[in-house]
Amino acid sequence: MLHLHHSWLCFRSWLAGMLSVLLGLVPSASSNISTSRPNILLLMADDLGIGDIGCYGNNTMRTPNIDRLAEDGVKLTQHISAASLCTPSRAAFLTGRYPVRSGMVSSIGYRVLQWTGASGGLPTNETTFAKILKEKGYATGLIGKWHLGLNCESASDHCHHPLHHGFDHFYGMPFSLMGDCAHWELSEKRVNLEQKLNFLFQVLALVALTLVAGKLTHLIPVSWTPVIWSALWAVLLLAGSYFVGALIVHADCLLMRNHTITEQPMRFQKTTPLILREVASFLKRNKHGPFLLFVSFLHVHIPLITMETFLGKSLHGLYGDNVEEMDWMVGQILDTLDMEGLTNSTLIYFTSDHGGSLENQLGRTQYGGWNGIYKGGKGMGGWEGGIRVPGIFRWPGVLPAGQVIGEPTSLMDVFPTVVQLAGGEVPQDRVIDGQDLLPLLLGTAQHSDHEFLMHYCEGFLHAARWHQRDKGTTWKVHFVTPVFQPEGAGACYGRKVCPCFGEKVLHHDPPLLFDLSRDPSETHVLTPASEPVFYQVMERVQRAVREHQRTLSPVPLQLDRLGNIWRPWLQPCCGPFPLCWCLREDGPQ
Repeated sequence: MLHLHHSWLCFRSWLAGMLSVLLGLVPSASSNISTSRPNILLLMADDLGIGDIGCYGNNTMRTPNIDRLAEDGVKLTQHISAASLCTPSRAAFLTGRYPVRSGMVSSIGYRVLQWTGASGGLPTNETTFAKILKEKGYATGLIGKWHLGLNCESASDHCHHPLHHGFDHFYGMPFSLMGDCAHWELSEKRVNLEQKLNFLFQVLALVALTLVAGKLTHLIPVSWTPVIWSALWAVLLLAGSYFVGALIVHADCLLMRNHTITEQPMRFQKTTPLILREVASFLKRNKHGPFLLFVSFLHVHIPLITMETFLGKSLHGLYGDNVEEMDWMVGQILDTLDMEGLTNSTLIYFTSDHGGSLENQLGRTQYGGWNGIYKGGKGMGGWEGGIRVPGIFRWPGVLPAGQVIGEPTSLMDVFPTVVQLAGGEVPQDRVIDGQDLLPLLLGTAQHSDHEFLMHYCEGFLHAARWHQRDKGTTWKVHFVTPVFQPEGAGACYGRKVCPCFGEKVLHHDPPLLFDLSRDPSETHVLTPASEPVFYQVMERVQRAVREHQRTLSPVPLQLDRLGNIWRPWLQPCCGPFPLCWCLREDGPQ
């Protein structure tokens, strides 16, 4: 029955498309589409590796719906995220600017926002594509993960909230799904906090016992006051180590509708149906368009929350089950577009915020993604596996079906592309690093407008690529690379992610040079002896880096310590703090 239902939806969509073409309602690729204002549907996975999808070469993971988008649209094979972790990558995606320009980076190792109740976030003076499209009459919505901050000075000012950055509607997590939300052994911060609190407890307990012994033996002339206070603090720290996990679950694992908390903490078995219901509701409400909907999946980040229907169904354990469930969600969204007659008037884009995590491993079980032939993964600022991501565009009747483009493109390119499609103007008062992709997608341009792309790890430039168009070559220069642990392992096992600076990175002089056109896996380092134009390439790339750095201006770093610590007065809470518990909406049965 499901197969017949899907076939009927496909036939309806095909029939509607044919009628539209016959009536001259659908623009062709050769027509002037400058007056067309399509609906825009942006789909972003979390931590998905480029090698996890069938259309990018995986023949053991079932992703038929994402594959269908590629078959019916344009697939980008050198699509690059501006950062290898979610907070800076998503900031760059929404603003079209390297995250170092907006301050959405750190200089001390805090790679992403650490708490919902932190003060850092996407600055209010940044312009997102949602803000511009809203001004042009688009209904704008974000459903799913945000992770770009919430409050500045109070628990209700919502200065970094999606509704303050151009979205009319928000439903989802203001923070991010984490292993800590399900008390996983793979922990982002709970285990580290427990260890620190236990250590401090032991220190203070030892101090208290020493003072008591000294007092009783008259070896230490001290009053009982410091003894009592050190004992009380020791007890509090011990209690904190036991309850910090519950604090994280209630502080960070919550759902909001616009400014209102609807679930705190989340009921994970209901989350996927709730997300799909919200997407369908938004599409039906706004089907007369135009609309911009950003579906920011919670999949496939740990703890890999997966409905029972998909458990044990893939060949790749829980991670594979979660990927296949996300693909099913994509199919449900496409079916809704078909049912509402929106398929031919909607530009769809699918991507991931960065590469898959190699370090998400317990024993021999892998809970992170596969990055195909590309070296490295999530958290590695320069290696391709951390930054090369899927990029698929579909717009029936406008973009050529089955097209594959190998030119270098960026997630930042979505900003100028959708702004110009909506009839807006790219801001002229700031540097926009993205380039309009439409000529490349339509086939009217043969080359990407990106000559150079910079690859940052936090605020540190780790690598750069040069697209030498006249030679058809893409060069990659690495200035800094992480030290893999153990040596030669290809990742930083034993850590959450590889570091960006310090003793665990290598500074290369001369820098490492690769020809990605011939060696996309970055396995053969070129030297002056093996590459005749080695010095010319180095000189040109280093000149481009200097030119790029001259365009940077000092800005407050949102992810540094002051903006990235938990502040109780900024904590969103649906009851009197700390009684943060509520369930204000019933989910699908």
